[in-house]
Amino acid sequence: MDSEQTLSAWLPDLLYDGKRWHYDTALVCDAGGRVVDLVPATEVSGMMIRLPNQALLPGMVNAHSHAFQRVIRGRTEHRSGASRDSFWTWREMMYSAVTRLTPEDIYDASRMTFLEMALSGITTVGEFHYLHHAPDGRPYDDVNLLAKAVVQAALDVGLRIALMRVAYFRAGYQQAPDPQQARFIETGAERFIQNAETLRLNLGREQPGRAWMGVAPHSVRAAGLPELRSIAEYAARRELPLHMHVAEQPAELEACLSEHSRTPVDLLAENGILSPSFTGVHGIHLTEREIEQLAFAGANICACPTTERNLGDGIIPADRLFAAGISLSLGSDSHAQIDLLEDARELEYHLRLQRLERNVLAPADPSPSALAARLFDCATIGGARSVGFDGGVLAPGRPADFFTIDLKDPSIAGSSLDDLLANIVFGSVRSSVRDVVVGGQPMVAAGTHQVQADIVDRFTTLQKKLWS
Repeated sequence: MDSEQTLSAWLPDLLYDGKRWHYDTALVCDAGGRVVDLVPATEVSGMMIRLPNQALLPGMVNAHSHAFQRVIRGRTEHRSGASRDSFWTWREMMYSAVTRLTPEDIYDASRMTFLEMALSGITTVGEFHYLHHAPDGRPYDDVNLLAKAVVQAALDVGLRIALMRVAYFRAGYQQAPDPQQARFIETGAERFIQNAETLRLNLGREQPGRAWMGVAPHSVRAAGLPELRSIAEYAARRELPLHMHVAEQPAELEACLSEHSRTPVDLLAENGILSPSFTGVHGIHLTEREIEQLAFAGANICACPTTERNLGDGIIPADRLFAAGISLSLGSDSHAQIDLLEDARELEYHLRLQRLERNVLAPADPSPSALAARLFDCATIGGARSVGFDGGVLAPGRPADFFTIDLKDPSIAGSSLDDLLANIVFGSVRSSVRDVVVGGQPMVAAGTHQVQADIVDRFTTLQKKLWS
């Protein structure tokens, strides 16, 4: 190793690089926060941080988040007064909070959300951001003020962030404008692209490698076909991730059929919008034809099982998506709970309940952790691919983003090397996460973030203001 380089090294008991476990192996990174190598501990010179009784794994990537929705956690779990509660009644309650949040509130709520992510081993977030304006719908002097507040919140916690700037143009097909959506709506694709380009250039100048932009037509409800085409062309031209809510609700399918005589994915495929840079979020109510179209285009799907079960959306057909070779990622979406390993295990567990059988998603490989490895890939490699990031694995040249698990935590104690990953994916609890590092810089140490108390205090004050 080059002794002239400024290097840092971490030495856990076990290290998982994204493919296999290593004993007595140190992760070495350079001053730029990239992995130099994984080497035997005896070959490391210079500073080495020992992590006894810990397993080190690649940092997880949360590919779909609405950070501000953290403020309504626990406040929608009761009868709304409607004859039947659903996503749509939940949405009305969410809107009631949206109209009252100041830019400072959005920063504080986002910082709380990102703190929870950090404490659970998430190192990168894809933030699906659609709050653009003041509560009355008027643009701020800086049209990207709220986006920058969310980005700053992530950076202040220590996360990387892909800010998916959302395009929202209407309440829905043949629907009157909804005053509660005034903060979302922009006047056409041209204005949206202009505002998005301003943000893209700003992030590229000020936060290279830590924050970047993608674009996200909200859904077929919120954008017409001309707007979808224009935004997809802009994303392709700038090589940006392109995200979109797809096939989350039956009502969405019915509206798309009424407007276009096509299902949502069929519409996107027919118009050349699907690509390897495209991620359809949710993808619950997909036809076999649509799955084939997604696979043919090399497109991705982001599942959000905790939110999908909370909202009663349905169960994502992960078995059919895996069989088609589609890359899956995971998101915590509405933040009813933030635990990407819980989302990973739910991909499997929801199908077990539906099909009345076990190990539905297990590959042919009979090893004890083969299923766990597939699910963990969704939380790491699949997420990185979705948000346009080269993380998700620990290898030379890749970002030194990782978290550690306490091997003596009661939730995984007694694991063997063969079943350790299975115990982590299916049995570990969030409190077993000890250290979290992003770009070689510690973010969480011994299970605590350095500004955790301030973040929690400010969020508590916000909640009292909103709900007292």
